[in-house]
Parts: sequence; C-alpha cells; structure tokens
Amino acid sequence: MRVIGKLAGALALALAVSACSQQGASNSAEATADNPMVLALAHNMSETHTVHQAIAEFADEVNKRTDGRIQIKIFANGQLGSEVEAMEQVMAGVIAMTKVSAPGLATYDDAYHTFGLPYIFNDTADFYAVMDSDQMYDFFQTSYDKGFVTLTYYTSGARSFYTVDKPIRKPEDLYGLKIRVQDMRSQTEMVSVMGGTPVAMAYGDVFTSLQTGIIDGTENNETALTLGKHGEICKVFSLDEHAMIPDALLLSSKVWDTIAPADQQILIEAARLSTVHHQAKWDQSVKDAIAEAQNEMGVTFVYDVDKEAFRQATAGLVDKYSQEYPGVAQLLALIEQIRAQRTAGQSAAQSAPQPAGQPSAQPAAPSAL
Repeated sequence: MRVIGKLAGALALALAVSACSQQGASNSAEATADNPMVLALAHNMSETHTVHQAIAEFADEVNKRTDGRIQIKIFANGQLGSEVEAMEQVMAGVIAMTKVSAPGLATYDDAYHTFGLPYIFNDTADFYAVMDSDQMYDFFQTSYDKGFVTLTYYTSGARSFYTVDKPIRKPEDLYGLKIRVQDMRSQTEMVSVMGGTPVAMAYGDVFTSLQTGIIDGTENNETALTLGKHGEICKVFSLDEHAMIPDALLLSSKVWDTIAPADQQILIEAARLSTVHHQAKWDQSVKDAIAEAQNEMGVTFVYDVDKEAFRQATAGLVDKYSQEYPGVAQLLALIEQIRAQRTAGQSAAQSAPQPAGQPSAQPAAPSAL
C-alpha cells in the first residue's frame, strides 16, 4: 500500500506540474518572455551531483539563448518518481523531459541495450570520441518515432568491481561472490557469465546490504566510494572498467513537435555544450573521489587487472544481444564506423605534407611502464 501511495503521489504531483506548464505558451513560436513555454524536467539526482549541475547549466543556457521564451523547470531528487516512472510520464506527455540511464531506454528502442553491454568502449578517450561524434548525435534523433528524442548524454564514468576485502583481477575471482548490479538484464547476465552471483537491488539499499553481508561487493564508478560512503565498508576497488554506461537527457516527441526548428537547434546546442562542460567536472570528481577514498577511507585501488580475460568472458554476451536485437547490431556497427573514420582521419593528418622546415608528424613514443 505504501508503494501504491508513493506512486499515486508522484503521479498527482506530475499532473500538477503538467497543468502548471500548460498555463504558459503551448508552443515556442507563440512563446514570449512574459508568456514562456515551460518544460518540466524530472530526474532522481541530488542538486550536488555533477549531472544535475550539467542539467541546470543546460536550462540556464536555453533560457539565455531564447531570451526567456523557453524555460526549463527542474524537479530533482526523484520528486516525480523513479527513472522508470519519469520516463513513463514523458511518454504519456505528462512531463516534457527527463534524464535516465541509457540502457533504460531499451524498452522503447532496443538499440539502447548496447550501452549496458560490457567492453563496448576501449577506454575513456574512446568513449568520448564515439559519443561526441556527429554520427552518434544523429543516432540520438532516430528514436523520434518511438516517442522521444535524446538531446545529449552525460558520462557516468567507467564501472568496476569493488568488494569488502578481495581483489578482482580476473573473472575467476568473482566465483562465489554475491555482487550487486543495477536491475537491468544486461548487468545481471554480465556478472553471471563472469562467474559471480548477481543481486539486483536499488542503489539506496547497497550500503546496508554491504554492511550486513547480504552482498559481498558491487560495481560502480569511483565516486560511489565517497558519495555513497561505500568506501567505509569496501576496501578494495579493482579497475576492470567493464562498462561505461551514459545517462541520456531526452525530450518527448510530442513536445518536440511544438518547438520551432530554430528553437530545436538551440536546445541541441545548449545540451551538447552542457555535456562538454560536464566531462571536465566529472573527470575532476573522479580524481577527487580516488584521493579521498585512498587517504581518508583506506581503500586500495587495484590496477593490474586482466581486462582481456574479462573481455573474452563476456564476448558471447555481446554476440547474443547483437543477434537478439537488430538495433544493437546496427549501433555496434555505427560505433565501429565512427572509430574507423576517426582512425582514417588521424592517418590522413599524419601523412599530410608538412610546411617547409617543419618536421613530419610522428607517433608518440610509448611511455615507460
């Protein structure tokens, strides 16, 4: 009954938000600073999270570029429900926008399963190069017919395993361990094929479950050690970096149709700008978390992880999803195409004629290990 009451309360609030929004202009062409188009945006992050800060920057930039004609009202901290509930409200047209973990969109577009699969990206540089490409942003627009348009993404870092006291250097080290995962099929199957026992649970339950021994470890990025206080219990963080799962900032297709083309472009540009700024903030937050975890919590970071063994252990899972979901196969092909074009561009730049008196470009010498 408490769950039903919570859902009813969230829906009532969302409906109230929608009603308030409808008091303004119904489309951007008619909107003015005195009668703006108001877009409600819901997410479940706190106001101190770097993603919320990026979203707030996006909202400010839209307000600035439209001279106040389009205003984005943010509802943080899960005020309008969970990610799933907020997404359902977007699809129903109750609210305009939300932020969700990208694999959560697979319910509506199976290509988004790709972002939950292991080792899709080689490293952080590869992740940024692929995700920031024009081809990926073109892909973000293809879900229009499915009810939403993804304006941009926000990084949530690389996910790795961390436990109370056991290093995870190879898949066999997970044998017999109960590992918390997000409630996603891809994450559950990933830990299973690696040899661990997946336990799906909400993020808010992880600390107590670690404390009481319900689970032996979990997987997340480094900031969870400090922000989630997991480093108070888990003392070994093993950087296998098995997944890089982006967040997606999206807008209802129904609302998209009410925004003039010039204003649509403003939304896209403001969103992409917020992503660029968020990357620097995120990278710094990870560095700060590592320093705090090491120096104040006594966490040991394990870097000598056999990532190739993890890739081999999960390769069959990626193949399985490619065969089961046409969208996954297509998006994986696009990612490889983006990489190939980037490599070709770098090769062309290196082989281009150099100005007289200038040395030709040479690949950097490998650094000492």
